[in-house]
Amino acid sequence: MRQGPEEIHDEEHEQRLERVAAIDVAKTSGKICTRLPHESTPGKRVTLVWDVPATTNAICALAAHLVDQRVERIVIESTSDYWRPFYYLLEAQGLVVWLVNANDVKQVSGRPKTDKLDAVWLAKLNERGMLRPSFVPPANIRNLRDYTRTRLDLTAERSRHKQRIEKLLEDALIKLSTVATDIFGKSGRDMIEALINGQRDPRVLADLARGRLRVKHAALVQALTGRFDDHHAVLARILLDQIDTLTTRIDQLTTIIDQAITAIPGAHAPTGASDAPAATAPLPTLARLDEVPGIGLYTAQIIIAEIGLNMAQFPTAGHLVSWAKLSPRTIQSGNTTRAGKAGHGNPYLKGALGEAAAAAAKTNTFLGERYRRLVKRRGKLKALVAVARSILVIVWHLLSDPTARFHDLGPDYHTIHMDKDRKTRNLRRQLEALGYAVWASPRIVETSPMREVNGDGGDETQVRTGVPRGRGSDRAGDW
Repeated sequence: MRQGPEEIHDEEHEQRLERVAAIDVAKTSGKICTRLPHESTPGKRVTLVWDVPATTNAICALAAHLVDQRVERIVIESTSDYWRPFYYLLEAQGLVVWLVNANDVKQVSGRPKTDKLDAVWLAKLNERGMLRPSFVPPANIRNLRDYTRTRLDLTAERSRHKQRIEKLLEDALIKLSTVATDIFGKSGRDMIEALINGQRDPRVLADLARGRLRVKHAALVQALTGRFDDHHAVLARILLDQIDTLTTRIDQLTTIIDQAITAIPGAHAPTGASDAPAATAPLPTLARLDEVPGIGLYTAQIIIAEIGLNMAQFPTAGHLVSWAKLSPRTIQSGNTTRAGKAGHGNPYLKGALGEAAAAAAKTNTFLGERYRRLVKRRGKLKALVAVARSILVIVWHLLSDPTARFHDLGPDYHTIHMDKDRKTRNLRRQLEALGYAVWASPRIVETSPMREVNGDGGDETQVRTGVPRGRGSDRAGDW
C-alpha cells in the first residue's frame, strides 16, 4: 500500500554550522583542525591544521585563539583519558565542546589513516551536524564518580587479597573455608591471627569459634589440623595488613562520598511540603532510591555518580536505557525486523544494576515476579537484564521528579490485570491440543459446591475437562 512522504525532523545536534573545530587527541599533543568561511570568496571554506602540546598553558592559548575565531562548536574524539585536559580547559573558557564516540567518527574505507586526515574528517562531520555528543556530567558529579569508582576498585583489590589468604590456607592444609561461611568474620579472623601468632593446636583454635560456629566444634578441629608453618604466617600477616589498610581506605572513601552527595543541592529533599503525610513526604534522593527493591545506599551512590541527578540530557527513560546499553538495537530491513546487540555501555553502572537486579529477583515484589516470569522462557541472564532495565526506568522517573516516591505494584500485578478471556482461550487451546474436550461457563457463586469468590467480586470461569470414556458413551468427559 503506497503511503505519502514522511517528514523527518532534524535533531538539535544535526544543525549545520559555519565555524567549527575538531581535535584528534594523543598523549602528548592534539591535532587541531578548524573550518571557517573564506574572507573574500563566498561559499568557500578554509581548513587549517596544526599541533598543540597537551599542556595547560598551550591549551589555554588555543582556547583564546578559538574564541577570537568565533568557533561555534569543538568536537573531541574520546581516546582513553587524553581528551580530559582539552575538554575541561576549553569548556572553562566558555566554548561549546562535544565529546564524541570513536565509533561515530570512523574514517571512510579506502582512505589513508593519519592524524591530520582524522582531524579534518572530524571537523567535516562536526560542520555537517553528523555527530552526537556523549554524556559528560558536571564537575561535582565527575568528582563523585572518581570517589565511587576508586572505592569499587579498592573493594575488588581487597577481595583478591582475601582469595590469596584462602589459597594460602589451602596450601597449609587448613580447610577453614569448608566449615565457616566467612573466614574473615570474627571467629575466622581470630583463628587466623592465632595461627600467625604461633598457635597450632586445632582444639585450641576451634575454641575461638563464636555464635553458631561453636556447634561445629568437631568439624573445626578436623579443618584446622594442617601444616601451617612460619613462612605461611609471614605471608598471612602481610596479606592481612593489606586487607586492613584497604578496609580503612574504603571506609574513608565512603565518608567522603556521603559528604559529596550531601553537598549536591539536587540530592536534598524539596522544601515546602513538610506537612505532607509520612508515606508521601519528600525524601532525599538517596532515601528515595533506597526504597526500590534491590537498591541499597551503596548502589544508589554508584547510580547517582554515573548518571547524575539532572535527567534533562535523557529526554525519556528509553534514552537512558539505550545509553546504558540495556536495550537491544533495532535492525529493520524490508519486512524483517530483528534485535541487534545491546553493546557494552558503562561497566560501573551495569555492574551496580546487575547486583540490584539479582537482589530484587529474590524478593516478593513486582520486580521479583517479573524475573520469575521471564526466567522460565528467556533464561537467567536475559531475565536479570530485563529486571535491571526496569530498575533503571524506575530510577529515571524518581530522578526526573524530586517529589516522586516508589510504589510497588505487587507480585500479583500481572494476575490482576491479565485479560481473562485471552487466558481462557489459551488454556482451552492447550487442553484441546492434548486431546481433551473443554467447556467454559460462568460459575454460579450461590449454588456451586466449589464456591470461590475472586478479588473483584465478578463471576468465576469454570472449565470442564475430560477424555472420551469409551465406545457407546454419550458424554465426552467428566468433571
